[in-house]
Amino acid sequence: MKHTDTHPQPNAGKRLLLGAFLAFFLSGCHHGHDETPALPGSLPPVKVALVEARVEESNGVERVVGEVRAKTRSRISVKISGRIASINARVGLRVKRGELLARLDAAEIGAKLDQAEAALDQAERELNRYRGLLSQGAEPQAEFDAVESRQRIAAATVKEARAMREYTEILAPFDGTVSRKLAEVGDIAAPGRPLLELEGDEGLQFVADVPEALVSRLGLGEKLSIQIDGQSSPKLAAMTEIAPSANPLSRTLQVKLDLPDSPDLRAGQFGRALVPVAGAANVRVPASAVIERGQLEMLFVGENGKARMRLVRVGKTMGDQVEILSGVEAGESVVVSDTLPSLRDGQPISSR
Repeated sequence: MKHTDTHPQPNAGKRLLLGAFLAFFLSGCHHGHDETPALPGSLPPVKVALVEARVEESNGVERVVGEVRAKTRSRISVKISGRIASINARVGLRVKRGELLARLDAAEIGAKLDQAEAALDQAERELNRYRGLLSQGAEPQAEFDAVESRQRIAAATVKEARAMREYTEILAPFDGTVSRKLAEVGDIAAPGRPLLELEGDEGLQFVADVPEALVSRLGLGEKLSIQIDGQSSPKLAAMTEIAPSANPLSRTLQVKLDLPDSPDLRAGQFGRALVPVAGAANVRVPASAVIERGQLEMLFVGENGKARMRLVRVGKTMGDQVEILSGVEAGESVVVSDTLPSLRDGQPISSR
């Protein structure tokens, strides 16, 4: 017995759904009270505005977070260990190069210096005596050489003790402003443990870690807009440094941009560098041409003097334009008239 296959074709459901939707849309767009849809041939012609769909490259920006920093800054620490005897700096204080910032207790070092100077004085007296004996032939050359070596060692010990005493005074390495105070009088200072932070007067810069995929778009001297948090208008900054190698963990490269002098800029502020990026080239049409019906988006194009409805897939909106990812080709005429709500598929149209 021959069985008839009653299963629908794979795409039949989709075609039925689309056909039902189009029938509903065509009837729903009719504003009259007559529930009988007009035949395509009986639709009145309307005048519409047509705009050509064009391909344009979408130019956008990538926002990269960064920080405002002083171009010159230093964490001031000591070269020797010791108890802090005094700190002459406070946060916000402006200092000059060579100005005393802090002093360590130098009593022990002073005692060592006195001891070294006394040993040097004794060694020099002994050297002078042996020099006289050598000239008279009363002492061998070897004995004189040993006394001379002891004198040089004593002189070097004095020099070292004097340098240690100088290390007890912490001086400003450049003109600037004290930005942080990290120690107090009585604390034990040690090499590598900062006492103060100093920011120079050379100006400010914006430092950011830029993804390596974006760095290829940047070059030295290029200017970027920097949007500082809490400020309405961006600052224009010039690129001065690009790190030669990327961070292996974050895959970013550090860049630095010189910021203009501005009273509302402070070190430590956060902001975003606007890095220009070029997007894909897609068809664009006016956003007013797109009609939304539930989850579907559509528009009308002009074909041989008639309006033809197209289902489209919409991308990004940029101002009054919208990207069309599929459904319309570049060069086609798109209807943007105010008659769109009542326009019917296949209705005769003429351009205004």
